[in-house]
Amino acid sequence: MTSFRRFASVALLVASVALAGCVVRPLRGPQDIPVLPPAPVTDPAVEERILALDPENVTAAAVRDTLAKGPAPRIMLIHGGIYPVHLVMESFAEFLVAMGYPVERIRDPGEGTLSRSPYESSDNQVGVIAWHYEREGVRPMLIGHSQGGIQVVKLLHTLAGEFDRELRVLDPLTGAFETRTSIVDPFTGQPRPVVGLSVAYASVIGTGGWSLALPFHWQVFPVVRTIPDTVGSFTGYRIALDLFAWDVPGLEGLKTFHANGKAEVRNVTLPASYSHVFAPGTAHLSEDPAMREWINAFDPAKEASWRETDAEKADNALWAADVWHSIKRHWALEAQRFVQARRGAKP
Repeated sequence: MTSFRRFASVALLVASVALAGCVVRPLRGPQDIPVLPPAPVTDPAVEERILALDPENVTAAAVRDTLAKGPAPRIMLIHGGIYPVHLVMESFAEFLVAMGYPVERIRDPGEGTLSRSPYESSDNQVGVIAWHYEREGVRPMLIGHSQGGIQVVKLLHTLAGEFDRELRVLDPLTGAFETRTSIVDPFTGQPRPVVGLSVAYASVIGTGGWSLALPFHWQVFPVVRTIPDTVGSFTGYRIALDLFAWDVPGLEGLKTFHANGKAEVRNVTLPASYSHVFAPGTAHLSEDPAMREWINAFDPAKEASWRETDAEKADNALWAADVWHSIKRHWALEAQRFVQARRGAKP
């Protein structure tokens, strides 16, 4: 039985009292896996393989033999707001690691957690994004569930400077803000403000509904469906029948995300059978070789990929496959950008 299944009954109890205003306790995750330094691309053969990748068709072998040997973007997972729903997002982190993503690019280097709270200050989280980008040279990715999805949208607007004109860098190793409001861009070698930085990819699932009534989210309420240019590609997932997020037939137009600039924005509706609480629970999917093969071969551009199959009937497989495809795509694009910039800097 997976950790996701073990905690199912607990999470159901939590969901039942969510509207009553449950108190959220601070999280401290295990630190049994050490955080490693950035993986430099030093092998010319690896660089050539990275540049030769088709980002729209990254195979399991390409992940194992090429991408895993080069730079990987920081993935910031932001869980829902009710304790212990963070365990469901940790299940997704376990899925990513099993599929080949380096855990040191998911685990917080200071706290050791696999996901972050939606109630953490957006200034803190943006400061951490800037810190990682400056040191790792690849733009981070953001994935949010429920209230974590609201927080992801808030982070994009915070990066755009819509709430504060200046944002400070935050060192996740100490948990303290630095005095500076700019970083040295790893590509140009020149200072640039934290405001205006972008992430490579962001996605949210189960966003909206009663959670927007909480005072912590009022700031982003007017723009929660608007995606600024501080992300390259954004996907909003809604469940066809989701009473938590107020997603029901007839409200699709009100719940559609749209760009206010050049960001690539997708809207995806998942089957009504999906659970708002358990949607990110995906660690079990990586345990079945046939399921892993199906997920790795998933192509969102092909209609056949979205049809119900024996593989897709497994819990949350469609969402996991689509998000994994996007992660692989942007992992490859960021690695290619990294190598191209590295080669351009050579004499």
